[in-house]
Order: sequence, then structure tokens, then C-alpha cells
Amino acid sequence: MSYAALIWHNGSIKPWHEATVHVSAHALHYGSSVFEGERVYATPRGPCYFRLDDHTHRLFESASIYDIEVGYSEDEINAACRELITANAMQSAYVRPIAFRGAGGLGVLPEEGAPVDVSILALNWGAYHGDALKNGADVCVSSWSRPAPNTLPSWAKAGGNYLSSQLIGFEARRGGYAEGIALGYNGLLSEGAGENLFLVRKGKLLTPPTSAGVLAGITRDSVITLAGTLGIVV
Repeated sequence: MSYAALIWHNGSIKPWHEATVHVSAHALHYGSSVFEGERVYATPRGPCYFRLDDHTHRLFESASIYDIEVGYSEDEINAACRELITANAMQSAYVRPIAFRGAGGLGVLPEEGAPVDVSILALNWGAYHGDALKNGADVCVSSWSRPAPNTLPSWAKAGGNYLSSQLIGFEARRGGYAEGIALGYNGLLSEGAGENLFLVRKGKLLTPPTSAGVLAGITRDSVITLAGTLGIVV
């Protein structure tokens, strides 16, 4: 993993070391951030985002759930994402847009008019689990369960939600596994610490429903859509 030299931060491109946040930022204390994880691929037509519009739309949906006012339009965020790739002269990348509550009091509820910071980072990052596509990955079922749907909105890609993923991932690492799988509040299959799950059984593709406390992932949606075009029952 290597970060690009330039970051888009609060409306402008700036060097990595200048994109700073105060230690009293609300998000640092309470996890009040929403973000996306996007891929840019090298193509014969140049670098292309994978479903950028959908990622940005989900960013705004997540922000709306947590009353985070992004302060930019979806079109402006899309343009900023493209601008960052051009500024860093990258052909492929992992891109992380994030909107988070800045310095605005230390109460659980932020002060009225507290600032919201918006940043976009780009980095070179290979496959999430390295060579797992070729060699497979050892996984375990975690003792930690995903929260029930009426406790935290799993469909929002919020920073605080990933504390659960950290517990699952750390437990797996301590046991010598590459990843941990979480069960839902009802003891049924939910998702991995950092990915949705699919099983192949008798020619069908099975995946837990969104009611199982999973992130309604864009990759998940893409797999379901592609399976449908191939005539595979999901």
C-alpha cells in the first residue's frame, strides 16, 4: 500500500502533509464519519472508475442517515475524484472519499453548525486479501456477531460501524486466519469483516440478505447483476 502525493481536502488539491485535522475532531472521538472505497482501473481509454456515481450516491445516503451535511453536490464529489487521479497521474488506484465531523465540541451530539470536513485519498493498493484469489484464504467464524438491524444501520458505510469489523479481524489474526466471518444477531451467516459473502451450492449462488446486518455492497450488487445476465440463480 502506497499513498499518492496529493490529496483532495475541503475543496482543493494539496500535498499529503498539509491535509490535517484537529485532535478535537468529533469523528476521532465518536466515529462520526462516512466513506467509500472505490477502484480505478487502467483501460485502453485511460483510467476509469468502477461505478463512481453509485459509490458517491451511497456516500450521500450514509451521510443523510447520520445528519452529516457534505457541503458539496454529488457531481462536485465525482469531479473531485476524477481531478485527484489526474493530479496524481495515476492509471489505477484505490480511492477513499470520506466526510466527517470536524472540531465542534466533545458532546455525543455535535454543536450546531459544527464543521464537516471532506477529503479524498488515492493510493496504490492491490487485492484486499493478496493472492487469495489464486491460493484461497483460511477463515474462521468469529465469536463476535454483527449487531441487529435495529441497533446500527449496517447499510450505511459509516466509520463507527467498522469497530465491529476490527474485533472480528483481530480475533481472526490472533488465530492465524486471514479473515473472520461474522454471524448475525440470530446466529445465521452475515458477512466477513471486510467483505460480503457468496456460496456456490448446486449451481446456485447464495448470499445473506441485507436483513442479516450486512453492508449492501456495490460489489455484492455487481455480482448479483452479473450472475443474472449469465442465467445463474441467486
